[in-house]
Amino acid sequence: EVQLQASGGGLVQAGGSLRLSCAASGFPFDDYAIGWFRQAPGKEREGVSCISSSDGTTYYADSVKGRFTISSDSAKNTVYLQMDNLRPEDTAVYYCGTDLGQASSYALCHGRPTEWGQGTQVTVSS
Repeated sequence: EVQLQASGGGLVQAGGSLRLSCAASGFPFDDYAIGWFRQAPGKEREGVSCISSSDGTTYYADSVKGRFTISSDSAKNTVYLQMDNLRPEDTAVYYCGTDLGQASSYALCHGRPTEWGQGTQVTVSS
């Protein structure tokens, strides 16, 4: 059974940092891209950052470039999203997702994952 367990959200002031974790199980971790998506109230879900664990290729949305860093630990089957210099507009529910047919980080972030973890709330106060 494919499982994605997201954690690490919370409430932080603007300019602060949070680190999200996504623990994966039930599929070959290194064979597929895994990414982070977010959905703010009244907005569509968007791809924030994705990584291909096999070659380390990453993708970032323009809105988070230079502030967020995605990484993966194959020994722990876990993907992390380090979020620095957070802004109120980063407030959203964050989800990790994967597509068991997609190894490209770019394609995953621009497509629609077939597997989702539960969301974790990130709230940035001004």
